Amino acid sequence: MTSSIVTKPTFLDEKIQAVLERLHALADLNDATTIQQVLQSGLDWNSASSEHKAAMLSEALLPISREVGRFIYGIARSISAKRIVEFGTSYGISTIYLAAALRDNGSGLVIGSELESNKVARATQHIAEAGLSQFVEIRAGDALQTLRNPGGVVDLLFLDGWKNLCLDVLYLVLGNLRSGSVILADDLNLFPEELASYLDYVRNPANGFVSVTVPLGDGLEYSVKL
Repeated sequence: MTSSIVTKPTFLDEKIQAVLERLHALADLNDATTIQQVLQSGLDWNSASSEHKAAMLSEALLPISREVGRFIYGIARSISAKRIVEFGTSYGISTIYLAAALRDNGSGLVIGSELESNKVARATQHIAEAGLSQFVEIRAGDALQTLRNPGGVVDLLFLDGWKNLCLDVLYLVLGNLRSGSVILADDLNLFPEELASYLDYVRNPANGFVSVTVPLGDGLEYSVKL
C-alpha cells in the first residue's frame, strides 16, 4: 500500500494568511471613509484623468473579497497557469492570491500593473512580506503602455483596474492569450455602465469567448478564450 502526503496550499500558509488578513481588515476599516471623501470632494469622475483618480484613491486598498481571492487562486491552479497578467494591482491583495497559485503550480510570473507610485511601493512590500516576490513583477505606469508586451503566452488575465479601460486592456493582451486562457473581470455590480462595452464583447460568441457571470463578491465575469 502506498501513502500520499497532502500538501497545504500556499495561500493557507500562516505568513501569507497573516498578510492577507491584515490587508483585508485594513480595507474593511478605511476604504469606505476614503471613498466617501473622494465622492464629497466635488471631483468630476467621468472627466478626471486616470492619474488624478489614482492619486485621489491612493490610500484606498480597493481589494477583491476573500471569496473572490480563493476563487482566482483556484482558477489559476486548475488551469496550471504560468503567466498571469493583472490590470490594477493596488496594494497587492489579489496579486498575493495569484502568486500563491503560481508557487503551488511550481513556477510562473504575475505581471501586475499599477498607476499610483505609492501603491506600487506598498504592494511590493506586502508581496515581499508574503514571501512571494520571485513570482511577481509589478509594472508601474499606464497599463496601456506597461502591458503591451507581457513576455509570452498569458494563461490568465485579471481585470480589476479602471473599468472603462478593461476592454482596451483585453484588446492589448488578446494576441498573447491561448485557446483556453481565462479572463476575469471584477466589480460587475458596482460599475455596470463602465463595463457594458467589455461585457458586450466577451458575451458575443462571434468574438471567440464563452462567458458567464459568477455571483461572488461584487460580481465577476468569467470568460474563456475559445
